[in-house]
Amino acid sequence: MLRICILRNTIQPYAWGSYTAIPELLGTESDSGTPQAELWMGAHPKAPSQVSVDGHLESLKVLIDKHPLEILGQKVAARFQNELPYLLKVLAAAKPLSLQAHPSAVQARDGYKREDDLGIPLDSPERNYRDANHKPECICALTPFWALHGFRRIPDIITLASRLRLEMMESLLQILRDHPGKRGLKSFFRSLMTLPPIQKERLAKQAADAARQISEEKDVYRWIGTLAKSYPEDIGVLSPLFLNLVLLKPGQALYLPAAELHAYLEGVGIELMANSDNVLRGGLTHKHIDVNALLAVLDFGERTPEVLSLRHGIDGESIYECPAREFILSVIHLHQQTSYASPKNRSVEILLCTTGAGSIKDLDTGEVTAVNKGDAVLIPAVVSAYTLTGNITVYKAAVPI
Repeated sequence: MLRICILRNTIQPYAWGSYTAIPELLGTESDSGTPQAELWMGAHPKAPSQVSVDGHLESLKVLIDKHPLEILGQKVAARFQNELPYLLKVLAAAKPLSLQAHPSAVQARDGYKREDDLGIPLDSPERNYRDANHKPECICALTPFWALHGFRRIPDIITLASRLRLEMMESLLQILRDHPGKRGLKSFFRSLMTLPPIQKERLAKQAADAARQISEEKDVYRWIGTLAKSYPEDIGVLSPLFLNLVLLKPGQALYLPAAELHAYLEGVGIELMANSDNVLRGGLTHKHIDVNALLAVLDFGERTPEVLSLRHGIDGESIYECPAREFILSVIHLHQQTSYASPKNRSVEILLCTTGAGSIKDLDTGEVTAVNKGDAVLIPAVVSAYTLTGNITVYKAAVPI
């Protein structure tokens, strides 16, 4: 029977990834020729974790298919159709990620079916919907972490953009002056993103040149210049003007619901999301961009980003409060004189050790599993109770039940 076990996980070599951050976390040699962007821990079909069973490796997805109740627990298995509902990642961004949003549950189902009906292969670079799931997500900073998150207040967009004194921007800003609300934001963004290619290139270059002249005034202008170094002809370099620029301190976290326009810019973080890989991109990438698909899902409400509140539980656990039904993220800090006892009402969990070392004891069997920095551990629902000890920090992915 599957009990507590160490997972073997896939690293995604996306071009924006760090060459050192994930190897340092895992304590492995860095392959200087390949960026390492994301470490995936879960059962997504694209890159399921591997588990050692009877001396051979088996996909966690396959194991869940075989033993859904033992791994997920009865409530989670019933609620999520015998599937692990979350995907845990380490995200290591040395360069900015794409300007993007994720669909709602209904949009994901409809988009997946539509692209299936069109005969677009799942591995096609032109595909937007790679599964039928939505993708709310939480990002928690391990290092200082820069992000763009949600549309700014319209007066702030006008003020920041006007400071660049770009004639090409005036007609776009007038849309916001005439319609200061969701309608205006949608029209402004659509007009910006659907400019003819030559106008996009010219405006991106002019904005970057103007921003560099005043980059010492605000981080907004500094980031426009930084984005332009990687994507000099991409209209997405203007995104710090109309999206909130956020700097998370280590330990701080954000929640991103469906339809929220965002981009991660720089840093290393723990990312926990619904089990999906659906991304609708609008710029700042060499991958597939589909502006019309992005416009169809976006929420054009003005936002003030809020760092997630922490609820302090027992035994050194702190829980990040977010409304997702698929996942809950917490962090457990222990030292040699403390220990953590699992809650009585629990289901499937994945623990990632980010610092230190310790051990997990299965209180049903007495079996002890050593845990070191970089280890990811699956604790299936069949384990009714366990304790964690050591001088250790772990991030825990679980399901609210």
